Amino acid sequence: MKNTIIKSLFLAFTLLMIQGCSRADENADVLAQEEVSSVILAVEEQGTGVVQSYTYVANAAHYPHLHLETGKIYDVQVIFRNGSEDITQEIIEERDEHFLIYDFKNAEISLVRTDAEIRNDGKRLGIAVQWTVNQIATTDARLELTLYHDPVTVDEGQNGTAWGSVTGGETDAVAFFDITD
Repeated sequence: MKNTIIKSLFLAFTLLMIQGCSRADENADVLAQEEVSSVILAVEEQGTGVVQSYTYVANAAHYPHLHLETGKIYDVQVIFRNGSEDITQEIIEERDEHFLIYDFKNAEISLVRTDAEIRNDGKRLGIAVQWTVNQIATTDARLELTLYHDPVTVDEGQNGTAWGSVTGGETDAVAFFDITD
């Protein structure tokens, strides 16, 4: 009798857990995270009209080399691709579910988010930014660019070497770019 009660309780608990974990009632947008196969930075030195593109391919063994000069200002656009499909507009349209963090390691680069569209919390996603290059280390300078999905809170401010921070959420994509002067 005691075993039957324990088995019944275990079965009821298991069924409750399965039902409680069901994602069937979730919004389709919450379930559909972007598949990012490459990240492209379109970098234009202000006043020149010349755009250089740098492409990071997911899980690549080598990182693209961003050539930046100390004292210069650059306007930067981020482009996300899933194979040959440009998914940047989809991310912009779902900007309240996304946020970009720019972490400049061994480089002093100021960042201003210049996106035209603003998230519901008053913050900017970071697809369009402006960099002011103050100093670049002679070795090991790198940009780590992270796209977050469904962060609970976001902050555009500088946090150590990174511009932006989040609490919660999941990583949709991480791209690495070596920086040279």
